Amino acid sequence: MTGLRVIQAKRAFSALGLVVLSGCASISLDQNIGRVNNEASSFTEGQLTLARTQDERNTRAQTAQAFLAQALEQKHAVQLALANSPSLQALLAQGWAESADAAQVARIANPIFSFERMVAGDELELGRALSFGLLDLLTLPARHDVATRRIEQSQLRLTSNVVDQITGVRQAWVRAVAAQQRLEYARQVYESAQAGAELAKRMQAAGNFNRITRAREQAFYADAATRLSAAQHQATANREELVRLLGLNEAQEQMLRLPERLPDLPKQPLEPQAVATQASQARLDVRLAQAVFDGAAKAQGLSTVTSFTDIELEGRRNTSFDRTEGTRSTARGWEIAVRLPIFDWGGMQRDAMNARTLAAANQLEATVRSAGSNLRESYSAYRTAYDVALHYRDEVVPLRKVISEENQLRYNGMLISVFELLADARDQVNAVVAAIDAQQQFWLADAAIQASVIGRPTNSNLSVTASAPSGGDAGH
Repeated sequence: MTGLRVIQAKRAFSALGLVVLSGCASISLDQNIGRVNNEASSFTEGQLTLARTQDERNTRAQTAQAFLAQALEQKHAVQLALANSPSLQALLAQGWAESADAAQVARIANPIFSFERMVAGDELELGRALSFGLLDLLTLPARHDVATRRIEQSQLRLTSNVVDQITGVRQAWVRAVAAQQRLEYARQVYESAQAGAELAKRMQAAGNFNRITRAREQAFYADAATRLSAAQHQATANREELVRLLGLNEAQEQMLRLPERLPDLPKQPLEPQAVATQASQARLDVRLAQAVFDGAAKAQGLSTVTSFTDIELEGRRNTSFDRTEGTRSTARGWEIAVRLPIFDWGGMQRDAMNARTLAAANQLEATVRSAGSNLRESYSAYRTAYDVALHYRDEVVPLRKVISEENQLRYNGMLISVFELLADARDQVNAVVAAIDAQQQFWLADAAIQASVIGRPTNSNLSVTASAPSGGDAGH
């Protein structure tokens, strides 16, 4: 009979163990990173990994050196950030930690074993007790659902953060290259203004210029010097922004070389139908808002029970020894402890959960409603930037070139002065700088719309600089 009871007890504990194990939500680092690489493949190209050993860090350092050995294109800048950026590595580690914390919600607290030894005269009593949270076991399916929703949230947040980081790298690369181009043209304007100011000074000394004409050239020279200093700082600031996002150290920063100019415009812009097709229900912002709402709804159902009470189940076995008579007796039993809702009925907890669920529902609705609007705005900025950059490339810059060639002929025929020729050269440079600005705006908008399509809208403010070509007759 005793053997049968032992077998039945073992079966009961085995069944309990199966129930507990089947209800456990789990997550691994490989799952987290694999999901990011899958859902944001156009951003990570499947190359996102977390270095956990020194050998892996050494391999990543060698990869970074290979990228820095050549002029860094935008695509390579993203790959370098994936391989080298400590910020991205921190995001991955933090995402892993959040997923593990979310999975922990489905775990039941370990049972507590207690042992006591009591002596009273000739009597010895040994007590053993095993206790665990009965309510935790009863609510295990609900806890599993809550944990699953929280894991989903953490994974979507990680993917969103990685997309934001890579979008930042793409845009920082565009700003750094464009600032480098503008600096080169600012030097040309400065050199032209310096030559004009020096020539005006000599002509005034020879009596061919009055003071106001010489002062105009000197003022333009002073302004060009100021603009050059500002362009130098802007180029440094944009480069350092890129350095930070790439996670470069001092030695790597010295190796960083950027292309001399931004890439050419694509032959054709993205069509709105293609953008709308790519932006499906898989948008990260909508899915994250949905996961938050689902998690809040599941947690609200669990809180309805746990806010009232808690139940502890304890099994006891006490053995008493009478040393005088040499007898032994054993007492077995169960003990249930219930928290009584006398002072706190859990109303505030339930109100808080109701409020969170309501907030999550409205946030989901707001996200769904704004998704299409954000995408349309991003596409408008993208298409406008493309059209403006194309206009500068095909209309404004060629017109400035024609005007410059005509003024060169007029100068050769002594129809205009050298100062008018210098002024025309400066106008041409200004038109080229405006074209660079327009090209920069396009590539920033291109990075922004890629992020918007996947569901991470970014700043799509568009700044257009108008530059009307003049005839170069500045009246010197």
